[in-house]
Amino acid sequence: MSKIPAPDEKTSRSDSGSSILRKPDWLRVRSPGGAAFNETHGLIRKLGLATVCEEAACPNIGECWTKKQATVMILGEVCTRACAFCNVKTGHPDKVNPLEPGHVADVAAEMNLEHIVITSVDRDDLEDGGASQFVKVIEAVRARTPKTTIEILTPDFRGKPDHALDMIVKARPDVFNHNLETVPRLYPTIRPGARYFTSLRLLEKVRERDASIFTKSGLMLGLGEDRLEVHQVMDDMRQADVDFLTLGQYLQPTPRHVRVEEFVTPDSFKAYAATARAKGFSMVASSPLTRSSYYAGADFARLKEARQKKLEKIAAKNSGKGA
Repeated sequence: MSKIPAPDEKTSRSDSGSSILRKPDWLRVRSPGGAAFNETHGLIRKLGLATVCEEAACPNIGECWTKKQATVMILGEVCTRACAFCNVKTGHPDKVNPLEPGHVADVAAEMNLEHIVITSVDRDDLEDGGASQFVKVIEAVRARTPKTTIEILTPDFRGKPDHALDMIVKARPDVFNHNLETVPRLYPTIRPGARYFTSLRLLEKVRERDASIFTKSGLMLGLGEDRLEVHQVMDDMRQADVDFLTLGQYLQPTPRHVRVEEFVTPDSFKAYAATARAKGFSMVASSPLTRSSYYAGADFARLKEARQKKLEKIAAKNSGKGA
């Protein structure tokens, strides 16, 4: 049997003299373009919407937009936080756009989306952190395209009242995603405006309020974390009953952002995935180019199937006990 390399083996580490490291071959992608890509771009522009694909400089934008897949970013383009890894603008956001929910529903309809991912900037300036706008968007999409499944990727709602989260849970998105992003030790430098256990508790609260909603979270690798720290985060997520784990390579968007400490190899991502499955996640996506919404629709279908199999297994086991 061939040995699976430990996740900290065979990696390309940064040197202190580099501002932005040269990407290894496994991270190289084609430049975006083509008729289908331009059609998606034109629709997003026509409706005046922002996408995390553009704002976060996602490497998969060419592939996803060509396939008519996009992650809509609501609540504007300006964030009230300043995370060291993020390319979204920081500052004083504009007022919430009341037409935004309808525009997101238009995107779902015009792109004939089976699954839509909706995320947002942090809005610490709003009393509910933007929760009510998430609800309005969910309701608008459901009214316009009722067969479209909905995945939301939310901020942490830190310091906001519990009813902010309650509103979203009652709207019943199909998937509730909130990324932990990195290991606890790195929070002061990578996510200075957030708290690890606040994010973890948010995911736990969703399951406590409605266990039928799938929960999802992700980590960026290559920021200086070590293997055992990643394993501990996996354990913490499982303790919070998170269904779906995503692991992807951090890429430095500009010289002013935190640098890449290492490029984690594809084999190492496979090793992490094997560990995560052994720890009990229903679904794991782990590769250098994995992002929260990459193949989200296909992954959601697989996630539903995995839950059904798990429930059938539990039912069969309980039936055997009663015999």
